[in-house]
Amino acid sequence: MKGIQKTKTSFFNSLYWKIAAIFLITLLVLSVVYLYISVYTAEMYFQETSQKLNAEIAPHIAGDNQCFVNGEANEAALKEVFHNVMIINPSIEVYLLNTDGKILTYFAPNKIIELEYVPLNPIKEFIDVKGEAFIMGIDPKNVHSMKGFSASEVYEDSTFMGYIYVILGGEEYENAAQLVFGSYMLRLGVRSMSITLIAAAIISLIALALITRNLRKIIVVIRRFKDGDLNARIKLRGKGELSEFGNSFNEMADTIVSNIEEMKTMDNLRRELVANVSHDLRTPLATIQGYIETIMMKADILSDAERKSYLETIFRSTERLKNLVEELFELSKLEARESKPTPEPFSIAELVQDVQQKNLIIAKPKNIDLSLEFPLDLPLVTADIGMMEKVLQNLLDNALKFTPNGGKITISLVSQKEDVLVSIKDDGQGISPDALPHIFERYQKAERTSSVDNEGLGLGLAIVKKILEVHEINIDVKSTKDTGTVFSFKVPIFKANQRIDKKFEYS
Repeated sequence: MKGIQKTKTSFFNSLYWKIAAIFLITLLVLSVVYLYISVYTAEMYFQETSQKLNAEIAPHIAGDNQCFVNGEANEAALKEVFHNVMIINPSIEVYLLNTDGKILTYFAPNKIIELEYVPLNPIKEFIDVKGEAFIMGIDPKNVHSMKGFSASEVYEDSTFMGYIYVILGGEEYENAAQLVFGSYMLRLGVRSMSITLIAAAIISLIALALITRNLRKIIVVIRRFKDGDLNARIKLRGKGELSEFGNSFNEMADTIVSNIEEMKTMDNLRRELVANVSHDLRTPLATIQGYIETIMMKADILSDAERKSYLETIFRSTERLKNLVEELFELSKLEARESKPTPEPFSIAELVQDVQQKNLIIAKPKNIDLSLEFPLDLPLVTADIGMMEKVLQNLLDNALKFTPNGGKITISLVSQKEDVLVSIKDDGQGISPDALPHIFERYQKAERTSSVDNEGLGLGLAIVKKILEVHEINIDVKSTKDTGTVFSFKVPIFKANQRIDKKFEYS
């Protein structure tokens, strides 16, 4: 097993600092956006407040002064009025417009304007609502700037002549305000934002440290597990995604360890198989070789009876060898999922009678009573008939091997609601409780009695188990000391509307 290797990670390349850097950058961007929104909102608040306070400036100018004389702008009088108004409130700019919005005269610092006509829609809307709603208009000195304003219609002898248009917060005011505001924002940014960002950064780093603490624990445990410590497990308190991840890792680790143990067990079983195969194949091969050598050496002096006896022994050993190879080949195909059943309807009673007749010749020398019990009206069943014959034959071989001379084996068939129950009962000495759970395991041999020949690999019952598994059928075994053993399983009854082309798959 490899020693535990410590993986060094650069401190600033850790997940903690990556998350912290992203969070701090995001916080900084959000702070700038928030500051911009705050400045814009403050500016809009100021302009709306200014418009509310100065909404009556334009109506006063229009009502207290004669703005037009004989249809012409009274420029001399208006400029004096505009000048006096701006002395009182230097933040405003005053314009006289005709009915089309053309600027006739105005009073504004620097006397530089970019527009000849002022759009009238905002002015008309302002007059319609009597200054009760916040409406912004275009600054003639800066076409890209929208500002609060005051406006009023102008009449000469009841004739509508144009508008007084007063920009609130003109160019001079805006320049001064920008200087003051820039200084204010600098102080605000240096003091308030710095304090806020530093506090938020400290709190965030502490919070991230607490959040990633469990993540660091998880990483340490995973590294230990990777380096060979199979007992390493993640232990986290509380609930959440990380706890769920930790539990999932622990379950995965348990599964991996279980699989490793299972692989070790399988490896031990394979080693045992090799040993058993070597022993069980060596015995008949040695017998065959020995008798053939005897026949060859004593060919001239052997009697016909001796020669026949030797040949019969060679034949039995050959049969035994063939059966061992067939069992190994059949089990390997089942485990490799190469053998799949083809179900069809058939009479289970006829199949059982055929198997019984084939085994009567084996039961007779041991004086074993091999009997059948089943009703005459037994329904058809659905399964792979060849595989079912193999199951019955293996179970009978097992029963014949462990049933003493003069004993009894009974094969019974009982029709149930959905199935036919097949039971094979013998009156041998039974299986020990310790061995009973393992009789279907590969390469296991249950020694039911010391007086019975227990030769072979013990693959017969393993083959039975595999065949029934691919049919999705369970097998049950009950055994009592000095009473006997019963193997039983259920085969599904064939129904008239049942599809018989179903292919069973391995689970």
